[in-house]
Amino acid sequence: MIRTKTNTALGYMTFAICLLAAVALAILALADPALSAGPAKTTLTIRAQGLDLSGTVQSSKLRCVGNRNVRLYKQRGTTQNPSVDNQIAMDTSERQGNRGVWSTGNTGLSGRFYVRTARVPGCTAAVSKTIRAVR
Repeated sequence: MIRTKTNTALGYMTFAICLLAAVALAILALADPALSAGPAKTTLTIRAQGLDLSGTVQSSKLRCVGNRNVRLYKQRGTTQNPSVDNQIAMDTSERQGNRGVWSTGNTGLSGRFYVRTARVPGCTAAVSKTIRAVR
């Protein structure tokens, strides 16, 4: 068989495409496993000191603990139901070390409260347990 310039150029192009495909597969195989594992779990805590409410945002990914919007709800019934419960306050968590902290300060209200934070890219949504704040 006689080689021509067309066959040689086609051979180089095929080789280049195969090389690019191999590099792309290698990058995918060595990519950070956390990226493919889905969003990191987020945990919210809430505590009351009198009528002052505060808590933490915890996660295995540090980007999930700071700058999270935390919404405080006053529970009306026996279970948490944000569509019925009154949203009392909102705060943005600040990262301190390996966790986020939030505080609404003195709400002036006693009763049962819980907090929620929405899902953000790479991080799950979270809901705290319900606590009781008394004067």
